[in-house]
Amino acid sequence: MTSHLPGAIGVSRLSVYDTTAPDGLHGGTPHMHLTCSEGYVVIAGEGRVQTLSGEGYRETPLQAGTVAWFRPGTIHRLVNDDGLQLVVLMQNSGLPEAGDAVLTFPVDTLGDPDAYRAAATLPGGADLAPAYRRRDLAVTGFLAMRAAGPEAFTEFCRAAAALVAPRLGDWRQRWETGALEVALETGRQLDALEKSDVTHLAGGGIEVLPQPTESGKHGMCGLLSTYIPEGDQ
Repeated sequence: MTSHLPGAIGVSRLSVYDTTAPDGLHGGTPHMHLTCSEGYVVIAGEGRVQTLSGEGYRETPLQAGTVAWFRPGTIHRLVNDDGLQLVVLMQNSGLPEAGDAVLTFPVDTLGDPDAYRAAATLPGGADLAPAYRRRDLAVTGFLAMRAAGPEAFTEFCRAAAALVAPRLGDWRQRWETGALEVALETGRQLDALEKSDVTHLAGGGIEVLPQPTESGKHGMCGLLSTYIPEGDQ
């Protein structure tokens, strides 16, 4: 049986963009996940993560050894002060790749699904310029939202929900066969142990991904190297 990573999480290594955004900071593209928590393990460098949520705006320092995470509904933007590199842990592997991330584009782009899709989609290839243009547009929207106050954040959440609505059926199927199935398997194991049934323990073993499945992918926050088990491909 091909397994998911523990807990059906996604794992990737991220080198945060070091080019200059419209506000003079170096870093990635602000965005929000609607169903997935995200965690960082900082492995090198220094930087910050800017967050905007129902708790308001915060800026959290990041340095080697820091572990930080946040829940769905948290707009986040990585700022690279000096060679920031992370291991990123994503809940519900498969859902972020299927579109569970809405970028903080200006209001007129968010309200037009075709315009949003055109601005969010990268053409592929090695040229980083389109990724930086996408980042800069999202930073512009993020800064305007911060300045406008809590109601602007609420309106962004409503617009984000409307944008992802057509994908929810696909997301549910991915969740049911991924993270939910992994959680239910623990319940089945507990049921078996209560009956002194150890059959499942005969299925132990190790699986290895010796190298990233994909390297140098243009992510929202930087260059990604991702580890994807066969069951999630």
